[in-house]
Amino acid sequence: MNLSNKEPNKESSIKLTNKTVKNVAENSAANGSKIITPQYDRENTEIGIVHLGPGAFHRAHQAVYTENAMNLVGGNWGICGVSLRSATARDVLAKQDNLYTLAILDKEINYQIIGSIKEVLVASEQPAQVMARLTAPTTKLVTLTITEKGYCLGADGRLDLQHGDIVHDLSNRSQPISAIGYITQALGQRKINGIAAFNVLSCDNVSGNGDKLRQAVIDYATQLDAGLATWIEVNVAFPNAMVDSITPKTEDYTVDSVSNAIGARDEWPIQREQFTQWVIEDNWNGERPAWDKVGVVFTSDVEGFEKAKLRLLNCLHSTLAYAGSLAGFETVFDVTSDDAFYQFICQLANEEVIGSFVPPKELDVESYSKEIIERFLNPEIRHLLAQIAWDGSQKVQMRILPIIEDNLALGRSTKLLSLSLACWFEFICRALKDNREIIDPLAAEFASMPALLSNDSSEVVAAFLSIESVFGQDLKNNSALKTQLADSLSALRIGEARQINNIVEKLC
Repeated sequence: MNLSNKEPNKESSIKLTNKTVKNVAENSAANGSKIITPQYDRENTEIGIVHLGPGAFHRAHQAVYTENAMNLVGGNWGICGVSLRSATARDVLAKQDNLYTLAILDKEINYQIIGSIKEVLVASEQPAQVMARLTAPTTKLVTLTITEKGYCLGADGRLDLQHGDIVHDLSNRSQPISAIGYITQALGQRKINGIAAFNVLSCDNVSGNGDKLRQAVIDYATQLDAGLATWIEVNVAFPNAMVDSITPKTEDYTVDSVSNAIGARDEWPIQREQFTQWVIEDNWNGERPAWDKVGVVFTSDVEGFEKAKLRLLNCLHSTLAYAGSLAGFETVFDVTSDDAFYQFICQLANEEVIGSFVPPKELDVESYSKEIIERFLNPEIRHLLAQIAWDGSQKVQMRILPIIEDNLALGRSTKLLSLSLACWFEFICRALKDNREIIDPLAAEFASMPALLSNDSSEVVAAFLSIESVFGQDLKNNSALKTQLADSLSALRIGEARQINNIVEKLC
């Protein structure tokens, strides 16, 4: 059943609110379906978490884990969402008592009403209320999904003291605008008031996110008060974490279809694939929600899980984005449904990705790899290849090049990985030749390189490998790799991109 094909009912007789949520549950039961609703005493549940950045992913992921934990064992872990600038989440959700629907998209679509978010504040409009919530004794945890740029880091991974938001906050210490400023200011007030520190948990796709956030907060605190920086070092836990779940954008049809399904108008539901993963470093002070009872993995090896995700999910995603785009496919589902491409990514995963790293002991890497590829075959998830292809010069550095480097060091094959990288080369070259927009930080540099328009594959490969911000000297000077890349690019240009199996057979 496709969510977008459900008959809309824009004139739902009731709106989703605290008063009507029981009706939703009763009506669904009467119709033979089951829509899960909050099973805890929501009205009397205190707020224990402040989350910075209550966007789509948070509402589909961390808020759901917290909801499920409270449904199971209760606890005062209600969430205060804090948007640093935008008022959209607050203004929409407030009208429905901050309730919203999660639609799980798979062979069957399931619905759950989420109540873990109890309030949403806008920092740019309500700074005093945000600070009051951050400094409340009941607040035990601050979580974040603010994207990498929200951490105000420099090229060295440390806090950029010249960043505009940081410059502002250091000059206006009682009125911060950055997440780093708010967290540090709140911890300073808690120290002064004798209130225990909260834990701080990044949920962004940033490698070593807890370590980087900790260092940024300490760097900022050092500018204010060396004593505060020391207090934070001793008293505040910043666990590393890894998150995963594909969360498509909420469209107008989503609102109409979900509202029709639950029998109440929900102006801002969220949709997500069934698969979801949350791995947290077992580095914690004091209480935490019962997340471990609802699927969260606490481990000493978050880095191992991160590497597994980058090397399997993200490497395969980028490979499909470039190879599939060259072949004329539009979505991940479309290209993975093609037998030749399905076999290609299975072979890539089994022969060159698995074995390039040591997986964490908690992870069955072969099963994980198969599960990822099956996720690509979910028809309910419309994941555009063009969107995955954005910012390739940054993504290949994390998703493909480290695997090539490790395989070379281990004496393992890199033929399929070379084809994957060559697909990115050809993707950029075709865009330049066709005068199409390239969404990439290095777009201007690509346009200034005439060698990328060459018909000589070796010349094109040499030009790409000369980009120092992407490729290191070891790869640039590896003659065997250069030959593989040139052969792969030539095979792509001579063959039919849709016949990826023929190209693989020729190269291997």
